[in-house]
Amino acid sequence: MSAHSDMALTTFAQEKLVELNVEGYGSLVDAFDQSCAQFATKPAFHCNGQTLTFGDIEAYSRKFGAYLAGSCGLQQGDRIAVQLPNLHQFPIVVWGALRVGLTIVNTNPMYTAREQLHQFNDSGAKALVVLSDLLPITEQVVPQTGIKTVITTHVLDMVQAQAAPVSNLPNLVTLPDALTLGAELVMPQLSMSMDDLAVLQYTGGTTGPSKGAMLSHGNVFAGMRMSKLSFVTDADDDEILVAPMPLYHVFGFTMNVVGGFIAGNLSVLVPDPRDIDKLIALLRKFRFTSMSSVNTLLQGLMMHPDFDKIDFSRVKAIIAGGTALVKEIADQWRERTGSEIYEGYGLSETAAVLTCNNPQSSRLGTVGVGMVAQEIKLIDAAGITVDHDERGEICVRGAQVMQGYWQRPEATAEAIDAEGWFRTGDVGVLGADGFVSIVDRIKDMVLVSGFNVYPNEVEDVVYSHPDIIECAVVGIKDHKTGEAVKLFAVSTNPNLCEDDIKNYCRQKLTAYKVPKVVEFSDDLPKSPVGKILRRELRD
Repeated sequence: MSAHSDMALTTFAQEKLVELNVEGYGSLVDAFDQSCAQFATKPAFHCNGQTLTFGDIEAYSRKFGAYLAGSCGLQQGDRIAVQLPNLHQFPIVVWGALRVGLTIVNTNPMYTAREQLHQFNDSGAKALVVLSDLLPITEQVVPQTGIKTVITTHVLDMVQAQAAPVSNLPNLVTLPDALTLGAELVMPQLSMSMDDLAVLQYTGGTTGPSKGAMLSHGNVFAGMRMSKLSFVTDADDDEILVAPMPLYHVFGFTMNVVGGFIAGNLSVLVPDPRDIDKLIALLRKFRFTSMSSVNTLLQGLMMHPDFDKIDFSRVKAIIAGGTALVKEIADQWRERTGSEIYEGYGLSETAAVLTCNNPQSSRLGTVGVGMVAQEIKLIDAAGITVDHDERGEICVRGAQVMQGYWQRPEATAEAIDAEGWFRTGDVGVLGADGFVSIVDRIKDMVLVSGFNVYPNEVEDVVYSHPDIIECAVVGIKDHKTGEAVKLFAVSTNPNLCEDDIKNYCRQKLTAYKVPKVVEFSDDLPKSPVGKILRRELRD
């Protein structure tokens, strides 16, 4: 990259960040401090019947940050993996770590040992915060990583500190004990900038292992601020955001852990969105103003006998992301609740934001218009910008676009050009009116309930089965999950059945990655050079 093009990249993203950061915050921590001071007595998070104020989050995170820096020997820039469901512990741990200059590695609690091992080693995590229920797998994984400190927490620890779990791990400490130790320590005063790395948000690749999208403090701040400016609703001092989307997912992380908090909102955390009874009870208890969701959850809620007892009178928006919104669901929701579902589009690499429908500008069947303070273009295979209403790869540049992929300069160079344009790998259409529609994916990624499933990862697992000689994964339409994983396999064992393969995959893959359909074949379609043609299997 030439000095001239490097300057172009720097200038555009930085210029947009300056536009968005009117307060002149030096980092996310400055914005956090401001919110804690301004909203000290206001409720910040509610979970398991307990509400914590902004002041509570400030105090707990200060103790935790002091513990990490003073007792664990962690230095500014070190990585800490956080493997928790939606609990009070999540924002406490994240903000404590960010306040002492650490980088968060968001980790799905459902990950298998194999998936965790890759993420922990790739990120170089030195510490891990993990739910105590997950310790049996943690004990297998941690000795094979560079993790020196494991902090464990029970679901109920913030309500009442629980006894330490029995474990064979050295350097294991409970979160309540860490907070007690941190109370005696002073949190270091550090110099931070918007360029500092805040989060490694892992996203799979269509080829090779999953990659860590490097999101700086500035990237996350820009995404949060772009979202707020692009989604204007009536001012309200009492915003209540229901948060069923996982906080370890880029959408939940930016919307609730960071965005809602900095805006002074209350986030109602939902530890298990599959428990529809509890979720309905929460929705009836809180006169909420917004909720993030996906098709499957919206459908599940509407099927519940108590759904129509929920008070939707204060609801401004239901934000749907992760997977295409089904028209029938949106129509039924509007009819029964009087509120709208607004579909948006973003990626881990863009801090979850790119386009959105909003109260001023909305069209079902699209992902909305581009958010403020960025540029969007669609290009053809030769990299030439296409005209309106023509298909092309969606590209974007702005302050929310990641710094690059962690320790993968070649992948970064492929994804982001010299002028700062990020290639999403998604094919869309941009209308003259600014609305964007997603048409297809260049990537062969399968989107199951908003979660990315990458065929190569599933295929690698299936190939490790002794009876499989060839396989390929494609996405198929599924009424409940948007898409589902379908596996085509060639086996040497005529007695091998669909359930055998599914059970084998369940041992090595998170549930949503396990093939829903397995089809055995004598042969798979291939190109002249022997590459299996997924597109023919899809057709």
